[in-house]
Amino acid sequence: MVTFLSGLLVCPDVDTLLYQGGGILDRETFWGVGDDTDHTHTALQELADAADLPTDPQYLDDERQTAGREIAAWRRFSGVGEFMLIGDRDRAVHVTRTSLLDQGYSLSEATAILADALGVDLDVVPMSDDPVATIVHTPEGPMHFQEFWVHHDGEPTVEDVEFRGADRAEPAPGVLEALADTVVVGPSNPVAGIGPILALPGVPEALRETTVVVVSPFVGDEAFSGPAVEMMAAVDAVPGTPGLPDAYPFADAFVIDETDDSELDAPTVRTDISIDGREDAARVVEAVTRAVEEVRRPDP
Repeated sequence: MVTFLSGLLVCPDVDTLLYQGGGILDRETFWGVGDDTDHTHTALQELADAADLPTDPQYLDDERQTAGREIAAWRRFSGVGEFMLIGDRDRAVHVTRTSLLDQGYSLSEATAILADALGVDLDVVPMSDDPVATIVHTPEGPMHFQEFWVHHDGEPTVEDVEFRGADRAEPAPGVLEALADTVVVGPSNPVAGIGPILALPGVPEALRETTVVVVSPFVGDEAFSGPAVEMMAAVDAVPGTPGLPDAYPFADAFVIDETDDSELDAPTVRTDISIDGREDAARVVEAVTRAVEEVRRPDP
């Protein structure tokens, strides 16, 4: 989830693709740069402690959320204490991105520049150049997803999930064109991970016109990781694998775990969908390929 922290626009999902494509991804955590240092982050925490300043997430008030850079709206946190770990080399990417935005580049343009600098041999495109913030509504009040997940470990009860700004956002250049090709939806949280993209105008319609294969993030009603089950329930969706057809009504086929006894009213390929290494990934790719071949639509 894109976050504006310590004066910098942080794009974890985009950056994971950039770092993986550039061969520098931390493959233990699948975010950040491998073997990175955290001197600046540590210094920020030490300074906050010495000044007796709060180190928990400081989400800025409504007036400050909508001031300054438009792309940071509803994503702004104070950098005091820096509640999210940002490595030093990782931070250099965020500094460069934010500086490019200040020079007038769009997020898409800045992403392309960073991809070229890192030697990434594929097109990495953000979902939008406009601000869309995932706000989780809980009994403790609404909070940005990063606060919910990083600081609170996803523990607060989820009452609803809001994609703030999606009604005014547009897909980034190249997004709808990319969706004209076969689409594979990875085993991400259908609400927090894929929901913001589906909230953009034109995206669901584009997906209905192409071949889509979805890889389940569940085994039955249990998620591999994260709060996917709780979030699906909060938005009145059936949690787990049985709810995937409603979450993705445009899907042509599904890849689910071989131990999952869910029955879906769509072509389904079963395999071990756990991924702990390259061999596991190759196995899942092979299952996805079989699913695509079964349902691929002819070229218009």
